[in-house]
Amino acid sequence: LGMHGTYRANMAVTESDVLVAFGARFDDRVTGPIDKFAPDAKIIHVDIDPTSISKNVEVDIPIVGDLLDVLQKMIAVLQVSTEKVELCAVGHDSWLSQIARWRDLHKLSYVQDDVIKPQFVVEKISELTKSDNPIISTEVGQNQMWAAQFFTFTKPRSWLTSGGLGTMGYGLPAAMGAQVAFPGRLVIDIAGDGSIQMNSQELATVVQYNLPVKVIILNNGYLGMVRQWQELFFDKHYSSTQMSHAPDFVKLAEAYGALGLRARTPAEVELVLQQAFSHPGPVVVDVVVAGGENVYPMVPAGEAISKMLLV
Repeated sequence: LGMHGTYRANMAVTESDVLVAFGARFDDRVTGPIDKFAPDAKIIHVDIDPTSISKNVEVDIPIVGDLLDVLQKMIAVLQVSTEKVELCAVGHDSWLSQIARWRDLHKLSYVQDDVIKPQFVVEKISELTKSDNPIISTEVGQNQMWAAQFFTFTKPRSWLTSGGLGTMGYGLPAAMGAQVAFPGRLVIDIAGDGSIQMNSQELATVVQYNLPVKVIILNNGYLGMVRQWQELFFDKHYSSTQMSHAPDFVKLAEAYGALGLRARTPAEVELVLQQAFSHPGPVVVDVVVAGGENVYPMVPAGEAISKMLLV
């Protein structure tokens, strides 16, 4: 939902009559301009912190309380209000059909050719680890958005990302903490070649404590999100975004004592990822991906979330 949300999610919120939010912050990356966010919806906001309610979006029904307690009370009310439930259900099937049409109209997609696409890498990570219940952390930038869009999450508490502050360098320390907390789980940091360098020195700590974190770098040779903005909104006036002198990440990993691997072609991706995930110790995988790939959908600054760029 929001600046890089799916078409169906953004349209569903925009066209909704009632919006029920459980613990949401309504930050600007999700809402876009406040006056254009869910313009026709009555908003119900449940949060344990009263200062979070109506802080960004003015709500119609504020509910302060513990989520479990509130949900139990909501269910109890619905169970005795069968007529109201039936009334609300009248348009339910048609609403789900509309969402399905939005989904089919603009699905998340990409074109895979002889250059590795970052979306393909994330899909492969998801495919190869679906039985492992991995914890996924991300850095910040395009890698973060592709991970959110193309990794299929099936379990709660398995996604660590800096969605508010957008802190570059977040992913590796977050993965380290997750690995300490859950030593038996597979922990993967999906990174970019720019963001990983904000804290790559922590590979020394990873090796020192033998934390089997897997760092997958989507290496496109750019500060990709900034480059994308410069391409789309600043007439391709590129400045300070090319990473032509980034380190050799395989050698960097080896210098710290971790295993370093690299994939340069689509055919190599699955084999390299399998090797990484089966290795008992820390691994850094440098995946050389298409340099000019953009993240879509994208909502331009100042626009409603329904006004997405789709290609």
